[in-house]
Amino acid sequence: MTRRLAQVAKKVGVSEATVSRVLNDKPGVSEATRQSVLSALDVLGYERPTQLRGERARLVGLVLPELQNPIFPAFAEVIGGALAQQGLTPVLCTQTKGGVSEADYVELLLQQQVSGVVFAGGLFAQADAPHDHYRLLAERNIPVVLINAPIPDLDFPCIACDDAVALEQSWRHLVSLGHERIGLVLGPGDHIPSRRRLQAAVRAAGGSVRDEFVERSMFSLEGGQAAASRLLERGVTGIVCASDPLALGAVRAARRRGLHVPHDVSVVGYDDSAFMTCTEPPLTTVRQPIEAMGRAAVDLLCAQIQGTEVPHRELLFEPELVVRGSTAQVAAR
Repeated sequence: MTRRLAQVAKKVGVSEATVSRVLNDKPGVSEATRQSVLSALDVLGYERPTQLRGERARLVGLVLPELQNPIFPAFAEVIGGALAQQGLTPVLCTQTKGGVSEADYVELLLQQQVSGVVFAGGLFAQADAPHDHYRLLAERNIPVVLINAPIPDLDFPCIACDDAVALEQSWRHLVSLGHERIGLVLGPGDHIPSRRRLQAAVRAAGGSVRDEFVERSMFSLEGGQAAASRLLERGVTGIVCASDPLALGAVRAARRRGLHVPHDVSVVGYDDSAFMTCTEPPLTTVRQPIEAMGRAAVDLLCAQIQGTEVPHRELLFEPELVVRGSTAQVAAR
């Protein structure tokens, strides 16, 4: 007990007597200090006293689909910093192949009595994936914010970059360079942001996009390479990709076929994640406003935690096309 008091007191920066008063539910301690002590207990792995277990911890689950795509660590950094400013501690939950599932993470977070959960990508963005664990959070009245796409039958607030505008920016850019045979590398068929991009491409193309110019892939460099190889076989001169790793895979596919980027084929990515200025050539891509989106997600979550009514609709943020060296005027044939 003495060791626990000392550790918690050191972490919070208060006296052991203050920690003792909080643990024994005694008066004379400010609410901010009380919450800091309870949060420190959770972070250090100590159980709360029985009389305090009914309250939610000052922990927030941050569930990411992966860390290989640099955009997700970027979101984690922004959201984690914004949560800390609110006195909340993020619990990072990342998925790996064969590892802990998203549903398992939700169970673990519920056991920790988290104050809320932010999902930055995940199964909710796939229409045909299981959504039972999201319904469980709704039934428990746990504050939730989704980043990337809404769940149509659940009333969670959502933050997203406008996928349709992003695709239109990429498409118009390639058309302005003279490209007519434009291919798309998108996510799986049930991936909601990819569906939106395809619909936007159809509009931008004047009503239809040839089926052979649309390829679907898992979100990885290897997946992008395989999908782009098939498009290049069909003679496309420009490729719009649904993520930066997919776009880097497309650049590799072009090189493996002896083609030059951008003189033979132009490639556009999506996200403007870290190091896209350092690739060869530097990647033309659509930038998501990560800072603004991450802070908005935390604001929405904190409002729910405090019992404030929030808009249960999708808030769309404007993307920005960043033109670099992977796109150029179409070569004469």
